[in-house]
Amino acid sequence: MLKHLKLTNIGPADTELEFGKRLNLITGDNGLGKSFLMDIAWWAMTRKWPAEVNTKLASGKKALPRGNGEAKIEFSFTGKSKPVDYVSRYARRDEAWTGQQGRPANPGLVFYAMADGGFAVWDPARNYWRTQDGVDVQDRPSSYVFSPTEVWDGLPGAESNWLCNGLIRDWASWQKENGTAFKHLCSVLDVLSPASQEKLSPGELTRISLDDVRDMPTLKMPYGKEVAVAHVSSGIRRIISFAYFLVWCWEEHQKAAKLLSEPTTNQVVFLIDEVESHLHPKWQRRIIPALLNVTQSLIAGAEVQVLAVTHSPLVMASVEPRFDDAMDAWFDLDLVDVQSTHPSTVEFKKRPFVRLGDVSRWLVSEAFDLGSARSLEAELALQQAAEILSEKVIDHARAQELDFKLRGLLGDTDSFWIRWRYVGEKQGWLK
Repeated sequence: MLKHLKLTNIGPADTELEFGKRLNLITGDNGLGKSFLMDIAWWAMTRKWPAEVNTKLASGKKALPRGNGEAKIEFSFTGKSKPVDYVSRYARRDEAWTGQQGRPANPGLVFYAMADGGFAVWDPARNYWRTQDGVDVQDRPSSYVFSPTEVWDGLPGAESNWLCNGLIRDWASWQKENGTAFKHLCSVLDVLSPASQEKLSPGELTRISLDDVRDMPTLKMPYGKEVAVAHVSSGIRRIISFAYFLVWCWEEHQKAAKLLSEPTTNQVVFLIDEVESHLHPKWQRRIIPALLNVTQSLIAGAEVQVLAVTHSPLVMASVEPRFDDAMDAWFDLDLVDVQSTHPSTVEFKKRPFVRLGDVSRWLVSEAFDLGSARSLEAELALQQAAEILSEKVIDHARAQELDFKLRGLLGDTDSFWIRWRYVGEKQGWLK
C-alpha cells in the first residue's frame, strides 16, 4: 500500500501526502495535477511511466522537473516483506529518474484505470524480477499497459504472440468454457451494476458483421434486448472493461503464481482517474462502494487500497456512510491567488472529511468551490437580489424587474422565495 509521497520541484507545486490505507479521494479543478499525481503513484510502485511501456498512449509521459534546481520524488509503500522508503532524483544529462541498484520491493497487484479508457497492471508474479544462478535478473515485462483499443482487441507481444487476447475474445472464450473465469466475470459485473433492478448480465454470443468472425459478447438490457458489447453506451463500456480487466489480471496472476509455486498476493492497489467518467448519477452514487467490495468478491482476504480522482459531488456524498478517518483520506487541489501582482499557486491539502448529507452542499464545499448549486444565471440574479435586499430604500421598478427575471430561473419551491416575498409584500413592490 502506498503510504507517503513527497514531490520537490516537480509538478504544479511541491507536495507531501500521507495516504490512507484504504480509500483516498482526490478532488480539484482541471489542470492542477490530479492525473499527474496518479502517474507518479503508478511510477512509484512500478518504476516505469505508462507511456514508456506503451508508446501508443497519449498520456502517462515521464514527469519532468518544474524548473532549475534539484527535482526529487520521495515515497514509501508497504512491500510484500517490509516497508520501503525511497528517494529518486532527476538526472538531467541522462533525462531519467535515478533508481536504487538491485531488485525493487514488491507492492502487490497494482491496477491503473486511466481517464481515457486505458488500463495498466503490475503483477508480482509476471512482472517481478526473477533469480538465475543466484543473480537477480530483470528480463520480464516491466508491466502490462493497454491503450483503450487494446483493452478490447488485445495486447500484442513480441514475435506475433499475444500478451492478452482482449475483452471480446476472452469474454467469448470464458463464456463457452463456462468455468471459473466466466463465473468471476459475472460476479464482478453484478457487484459493479448500477442498481439492483439493472444488473449487468451476459447474454448469448453473437456476430455483428460478415467481416468480423469473432464471437461477440452481449449484455441483457433492462428493456429486454441483448446488445453486443461493441454497441453499448460509454458508461457501460467503462464498467465492463474494468470488470474484464480485473478478472483477466487475477486469472493470469493465479496461473503465473501456480507455475512459480508461489502463493498469490493479497495486496491490491487501485489507481482510478476520473472514477465517474461516463457514468449516470445513479451509478456515480454506487461506484466507490462497489469498488471497495468487488475485490473481496474476487480475492478472499484481500487488502485493498483505492486512490481515486473525482469531479463528482455524488461520488463524494456516496462515501459518507463508509468514510473512516482511521483508514481513509481526502485530498484537494486549489488554485490560490497569493498576491494580485504575482502568479497564482497550487496548493495540495489533506482536508478533514465532513459529512454534508446533500449533493448540493458538496457543490459549494471546498471540494468544488461553486458559489451555489444553481445555474450560473440564477447565481448572478440571486447576487443582485441580495444587493437589493440589503438596501434601506429599495427601488420598486428595479425589484419588480428582477422578480420577473427570478421567476424564469428559480423553481417555485426554492427557499429564497420566502425572504424575497416577505420583504416585497412588506415594502409594497410585490402584491
